Amino acid sequence: MENLNNCPVCGNQNFKDFLSGKDHFLTGEEFTIVQCCNCDFRFTNPRPDEKEIPLYYDSEEYISHDTKKTSILQTIYMSVRKITIRNKYRIVKKYSNSYSLLDIGCGTGDFLNYCRKMKFETTGIEPNIKARKFAAENLFLNVYDESHLDTFLPGSFSVITMWHVLEHVHKLNERFLEIYKLLKPGGTLIIAVPDSDSWDAKKYKSCWAAYDLPRHLYHFTPDSMKKLTSKNGFQIEKIIPMLFDAFYISLLSEKYRSGQQNFLKAFYNGIRSNFYGRKNQNNYSSLIYICKIAQESK
Repeated sequence: MENLNNCPVCGNQNFKDFLSGKDHFLTGEEFTIVQCCNCDFRFTNPRPDEKEIPLYYDSEEYISHDTKKTSILQTIYMSVRKITIRNKYRIVKKYSNSYSLLDIGCGTGDFLNYCRKMKFETTGIEPNIKARKFAAENLFLNVYDESHLDTFLPGSFSVITMWHVLEHVHKLNERFLEIYKLLKPGGTLIIAVPDSDSWDAKKYKSCWAAYDLPRHLYHFTPDSMKKLTSKNGFQIEKIIPMLFDAFYISLLSEKYRSGQQNFLKAFYNGIRSNFYGRKNQNNYSSLIYICKIAQESK
């Protein structure tokens, strides 16, 4: 395990415990989320280091890398994903000024494959060997390991996306620096992450599925995302809710809390969460941030 001594956003060394919870998905181990006493940024601390973290993804049931439907929950996820892929494409098309796309954390490549069919030039980055191999061998996509980020020329892409990926990245500021270099002038960075100030996060507390300890290393809010992107030379131009996430996360959270799935309660809580988000400064279950390089940046 590694322990962060400085806040990734402001560098402060004083933290307070925000929440303790366990790895509901795989190991049952206990982990702690701390909150910076200066800027309020929340992160898992201590956390598995980069050599240890693959062990916490080592399951055939880890959905973002899975290629088969083996449960009701996975079937629901795969069905909703078809809708969300189309929605993601519409967002990318609306906010990009050309058609060169890099998707970091592309999984098995379904989103990239859809965008390629819609005439985008697509490239993917995926650390998971199994998912990367599936994308290359079954969808014939250009998908590479993370180390390949260093081989792209500066200004190679008009749009870079990270769909529920940034919360998994160990070297947070270094990743922003890489993206900053790879974007073309006027390019767009699109980040989707859970919102730990959402209604369902407050409802389920340590059982909230989107904490996903310890795989999620950071736990963002609109305020902390604004501070993080500003620090790294970006400005947020638009925040878009991911409405489906409230239902899926509530369904999984119900399972973590009670040991069984409760579709009706999860649906009801998903509605409540989305209603709360509409009334409370964009605090939906998950949010998409549309970012541009700031005019006066580093």
